[in-house]
Amino acid sequence: MENHPARMFEALRECGALARIAPEIDALFGVPERLDYHPEGDSGSHTLLVLEAAARLGLPLAARFAALCHDLGKALTPADQLPRHIGHDLRGQEPITGLCERWRAPVECRELAILASREHILIHRARELRDATAADLLQRCDALRRPERFDQLLEVCRSDAHGRLGHEDDAYPQAAYLQTLRDAAAGIDAGAIAKACADKSRIAEAVQQARIEAIRAVKERL
Repeated sequence: MENHPARMFEALRECGALARIAPEIDALFGVPERLDYHPEGDSGSHTLLVLEAAARLGLPLAARFAALCHDLGKALTPADQLPRHIGHDLRGQEPITGLCERWRAPVECRELAILASREHILIHRARELRDATAADLLQRCDALRRPERFDQLLEVCRSDAHGRLGHEDDAYPQAAYLQTLRDAAAGIDAGAIAKACADKSRIAEAVQQARIEAIRAVKERL
């Protein structure tokens, strides 16, 4: 929660302690990344830049922890795929879970970190998502019932975008765009849809379809 939290991780790494207490984070250093996306060229350096970006945004503890953990899956990328990291979003859950168990991380930290790892690539590509894909994303993130956590997730993704050399002040329109889609999906009357549904086993499907249509309608106006 300091203004420059990366400094402690740098100090821990220099004295060899990071490898002992957080091998999942230490393993990121020396893992190359594509220079066209990441001019810093190193997964560990990128992670600390993301953490610093989260601090500049004044994000709370859970969001900073998620920023620290969002790319842990990159340390598990097969060597023959480097510097690409296909599937690192899904590979990240296991090391995040291990780190959280060892550190006894609060539930909100663990949940947001796993969400950030799993969903940050789709969130970065928000404008490219089909209506149904966007609706599924909102559902997986529980964005309608937990809008504050979803907003934190978007800020973690903003930090990820800013945590690259030369991109510290880039605009991140994906956040406002997904918030608009979230608000559109939340605006449907689920109760009325449930009452009008003759086959009660299909209520969830009907509600989700209504949310997809609401998303489609608002996208046409953007």
